[in-house]
Amino acid sequence: METRLLGAAALLCLVDVLQAFAIEDKGDVFRRMACPSFLMFDNAAYLADMTFELPCNCKPEEVSSVVWYFQKDLGSHKTTVLTDFAGTVVVDSGHIHTGSSVLKRFSIRMFSLIVFRAQVTDSGHYLCGTKQGDFFYGYDVDVQPTKDIAVAFVDRGQHVQDDYTKQLFSLFTTFWDWTRCDRCGVRGEQRRIGLCYVQSAQLHPRYRTAVPNVTSCGSRAVPARFQHPARLRRPEVAVRSCLSPCLKEKVPEEGVQAISNVIAKLGEKPWLPRVPTQFHKQPVGSGLIIACPGARPEHAVAWDKGSVRLYRSRYLVSVNKSMRVFIDHGNHLHIQRLRVRDGGTYFCWREGEMVAGFRLSVTRQPRRRRALQDPETMYAVRIIGMSYAVISVIFIVIHVCRCCWQAFRGPART
Repeated sequence: METRLLGAAALLCLVDVLQAFAIEDKGDVFRRMACPSFLMFDNAAYLADMTFELPCNCKPEEVSSVVWYFQKDLGSHKTTVLTDFAGTVVVDSGHIHTGSSVLKRFSIRMFSLIVFRAQVTDSGHYLCGTKQGDFFYGYDVDVQPTKDIAVAFVDRGQHVQDDYTKQLFSLFTTFWDWTRCDRCGVRGEQRRIGLCYVQSAQLHPRYRTAVPNVTSCGSRAVPARFQHPARLRRPEVAVRSCLSPCLKEKVPEEGVQAISNVIAKLGEKPWLPRVPTQFHKQPVGSGLIIACPGARPEHAVAWDKGSVRLYRSRYLVSVNKSMRVFIDHGNHLHIQRLRVRDGGTYFCWREGEMVAGFRLSVTRQPRRRRALQDPETMYAVRIIGMSYAVISVIFIVIHVCRCCWQAFRGPART
């Protein structure tokens, strides 16, 4: 018991030392980097549904906590405060939904702002400062939409969009590196995300870019007269086939291997992958969206139904106008208007490794007789009753008006 207590005390001391080192190292960064005398904005571009982090790269040493502000347009009177004024806001990313407001999708950790599942409406200016209104650092964030994104399948000979060049500016696509192969041991696919950028010598000088005279198409540094053609250019995704070998698993000892082989043969299906499996039961006609655990939009993610590969070249959203089963650009699997034959086991690959299974059971809902206490029945009765009352009132008013009209006209002359 005494040995355990000493070990626990030593572990706590080690954690304190590491935390103090992290804070001291962060403080060294702030001491090395002085804040600019004139507030500038660093350009940063992302695709919708991505998660991004904005570090507060400079602040005075006496400031112990920061406040993050959001402005859609620079100098606007409408400013959103993204903090609890203590700089300690932390959220659980597992509870984040696409439609949530930015106030529910941000977190502040070690002076940095983290925005989960960014939306196009999150584009704008992010400022790091104090609750008194002193600003130290700023970002110009451009979140580009995935709707109507341009897709090119390299294996089919398709090409990405050509550059758009005018006298004062040009539009082009900057591609990220190819992702890893999304499957191993079998034919897989790779994606390459491309974002829209503009090059011009007339960009606003207050916005700082990594390459001179080049910024993302949705940046506030782009002059107003260039913004309309920039909005017409879409982000891009290129897809190609790949083949990657699987990493060799560590081989257990000979005796352990023999025992595990015997256990594996007892009542198990050898063709089913050994991954954690969740069970879902859905009624016929409903919709279902499945997310791969731990995956983000920029990850290499693939989906299989049993032994059938759901390749993006066939199942990517918008490949076919009448798609009922498709994969969106956030790597989610959609099944609309569920049918009984959709039941089965769906497997998810992440970064070239199969990580999870989803066993789906589609059930038919038995028809039951409506009762008067059912909410739908009560709603229908209420609507019918109100309609009958309105019609009755109109009927009575019409007859009263006719009687009054005849009374005012007097008796008819013969």
